Amino acid sequence: MSGAADHWDKVYAAGPREGLSWYEPDGGVSARLIAEHAAPGAPVVMVGAGRSRLPGALRTSGFGDVTALDLSDAALEALAAEAAWVRCIRADVTRWVPERRYGVWQDRAVFHFLTTPEAQAAYRRVMVQALAPGGIAVIGTFDEDGPERCSGLPVQRWSGAGLEQWAGADFVPRARLRQVHVTPQGREQPFVFVVLERV
Repeated sequence: MSGAADHWDKVYAAGPREGLSWYEPDGGVSARLIAEHAAPGAPVVMVGAGRSRLPGALRTSGFGDVTALDLSDAALEALAAEAAWVRCIRADVTRWVPERRYGVWQDRAVFHFLTTPEAQAAYRRVMVQALAPGGIAVIGTFDEDGPERCSGLPVQRWSGAGLEQWAGADFVPRARLRQVHVTPQGREQPFVFVVLERV
């Protein structure tokens, strides 16, 4: 894990979060989909939380039980400094062993960095373990016409239908949408988001 963690520590140390290509000034699409589809006040785990502003948006919407999972100590330390109520866990999501169940699994742009079937299967196993029946997964990845690389790393692009098929019989699709994210540098990045309910 140290190589990947070092990479992301360097990314987060390179400058302010407002300059990161994935930066959003608020909770973005994830916050809206959680508010629309999750049970009120459900516990949330943010996968690849980074330095997102999503925790504040979630708390405002009544989701005060938030766990942030990330590889980067630098990102988690910064997140904890401004949102001390968030529980922070440093872990590789494909190897994480959840100690509890959540009502929401949120991931904006971690899954597309997993480019092998083995890593994708490991991620899915952890997601199944972490989500309570009736809970939802909100997953956003680069769409099929999105970038092929991000932060110097290759990614796998997905369609909404592909994500739903990958999730398999443990999940029922509840929503799908496309977002064209505009980076702070003015570049357009097409994303696809799916909402999946754990059966």
